[in-house]
Amino acid sequence: MKNKPMRKAIFCGVFLALIAPLAQAQKAAWRQATDAELASLLPARAPVEKEHIETEMRTASGIVNSKGHFIAGVVLITPGYSANGKYSHYLLVQVPVRIGGIALKPGEYVFGYTHTTSDVLSVHFHEAATGALAGTTDAHLIAGSSRVTSLHIWPPGDKALIQIGRFGIPYEIGEK
Repeated sequence: MKNKPMRKAIFCGVFLALIAPLAQAQKAAWRQATDAELASLLPARAPVEKEHIETEMRTASGIVNSKGHFIAGVVLITPGYSANGKYSHYLLVQVPVRIGGIALKPGEYVFGYTHTTSDVLSVHFHEAATGALAGTTDAHLIAGSSRVTSLHIWPPGDKALIQIGRFGIPYEIGEK
């Protein structure tokens, strides 16, 4: 009978040793996408409603998981297009994601923003193909941030934030 508690302890230890790497892998499943990955994924001309709008690839940012699914975006060059002033960024989503309360299914989106106050942007997401509004959320000034970037999508292990300029929108990745 004295060996029974010892066996349980050994079994639990072995079980925890086997499960710990799985928990760590789940946490580290997303990483920053490389420039080469983004260049092969994002279009040079994004399909937006009835137009194909040029993108500025040096502003591209994204994350990729261990299964090769991306969340990536790039700045649109909109002058001369009907999207001028309406959209500023193109976003490709290959897994369900909730951005600031807006649930986005895998697909292509465009978004733009307006300043509501000096500390808040009102960001509106639209389906790229139709222009249909997917939702609106707020991006807040990132406290203590002096880094300004056109677009940066942080991996969930770091910040789980989509950064536009000095503003950020938190996001959560859903299950596919």
